[in-house]
Amino acid sequence: MMPNINRNEYNSEMSPNRSLDRTDHAILAGLVKNARLSNKELAAAVGIAPSTCLERVRRLNDEGVVTGYHAEVNPAAVGVGLQALIAIKLGRHTRSVVEAFQSHALGLPEVTQVFHTSGANDFLVHVAVRDAGQLRDMVLTSFTERPEVVHIETAVLFGHYRTAGIPRPRSA
Repeated sequence: MMPNINRNEYNSEMSPNRSLDRTDHAILAGLVKNARLSNKELAAAVGIAPSTCLERVRRLNDEGVVTGYHAEVNPAAVGVGLQALIAIKLGRHTRSVVEAFQSHALGLPEVTQVFHTSGANDFLVHVAVRDAGQLRDMVLTSFTERPEVVHIETAVLFGHYRTAGIPRPRSA
């Protein structure tokens, strides 16, 4: 059975059918800060009626502005003692090779995120494991034995931090 994988891809060309106004941004900020807010709490925080808030949140979901909700889990509480980013370079870059590798990586239980990148490496794979031994074994069996993989670099993470903000490009 495949794990539940959020396959939302970053796509810079994806944009909503309408521009977002100040109220939409306030709703998004509230959801990013705490996705468990009730509609009533979110409406009060934004300063709009609950029915208006509910309709706006539905529209933001339907238009693909909001792509999902998640829970943050303490890695140590589930036995994760080590996290790493694994940079992987493929020997060939055909669509089928890239998609097969991506699918393989997403199916590994230790993998938390997969980034398809440009530059010297083709993928950055974020993994969460019990310890250095499990990391070594996972890299050897899951990546180095794959024929399309020609180079691997592993970087141990000392910390993993995320902003609670909405991505916004700086004004020109």
